[in-house]
Amino acid sequence: MPTVLSTAPLTAADRAERWHEVVSGTFMPMDVNLLEREPSPGKIVSNRLGTLDISRVQAGPQVVRRTKRHIARDDRASLIVSLQQRGTATKEQDGRETVIGPGEFSISDSSRLFRIKLEEEFAFTSFHFPREELPVRDADLRALTATTFTGEEGSAALLATYLARVAREAEGFDEGVGRRVSATALDLMVMLIDERRGRSASEGSPVAAASLERVKEHVLRNLGDPDLSPSTIADAHFMSVRYLHKLFQLEGQTLGGWIRTQRLERCRRELLRPRAAQAGVAAIAQRWGFVSPSHFSRVFRAAYGMTPRAWQLQGRSEAHCGDSHGAPTEK
Repeated sequence: MPTVLSTAPLTAADRAERWHEVVSGTFMPMDVNLLEREPSPGKIVSNRLGTLDISRVQAGPQVVRRTKRHIARDDRASLIVSLQQRGTATKEQDGRETVIGPGEFSISDSSRLFRIKLEEEFAFTSFHFPREELPVRDADLRALTATTFTGEEGSAALLATYLARVAREAEGFDEGVGRRVSATALDLMVMLIDERRGRSASEGSPVAAASLERVKEHVLRNLGDPDLSPSTIADAHFMSVRYLHKLFQLEGQTLGGWIRTQRLERCRRELLRPRAAQAGVAAIAQRWGFVSPSHFSRVFRAAYGMTPRAWQLQGRSEAHCGDSHGAPTEK
């Protein structure tokens, strides 16, 4: 269940003090200076998924500062990604200043000084990750704080789309799903940082490898499902189809090619089993997700140099003749 904190029930005179407590308690110790003579109501709705904290914030004009004094009191380092929905935010950190508008996002690091000015009513969603879980160099992260990301292309688009969806559906996730969601979000963060720092995806992170392994395990458990597709796989892991394909590109292959290879290998083995003669080639193909017998025959021949029936007959012949391997030689 989400945690909801609001100053709406309070008088305008009491809102400033309570809002400071709400902001510092939800995020981290900070100074909060409200810019309205009579502060507007503020509201924060928070969810936790694994190690990821998600907070939807809406309030009136204010300035927020993280100072040396705050860092000394609370030195837990967090990475903060903020998606702006309404209003603009002027952000300062690491010697840079940038303006974030609706549809854009930025990165902040709680271990260093920052300042955020919101001069009008605003709404944004923030995502807090423990800095220790992000396997990137401090220099790389420092180079991208107080930077405007438009979320229109590349890894920035993948991250923005993914986080927006996670925020919408967070209340329905259980603990196990929450851990997977958090891991994928971290992976996308690493991909974004690597892209902006000029490193290729092939130099990517161990988080990407872990995400790919989770996807492969899911596919292997569902190889027999003829409806297995990039969209169903991506939905099961709360990632975009584009990002799913990118994971397989890291290994120099395609998702469709990998699934086809796994299905063919299982069909190849099963065709040589004694009970295969009774089951029939078409039934075996269907068991492993091939809907069309003619398509199965074509891709099998392309992979192994003979038709499924020829493979099966040769295997029986060699087994009957006492072949030591009990299976035909692959061509």
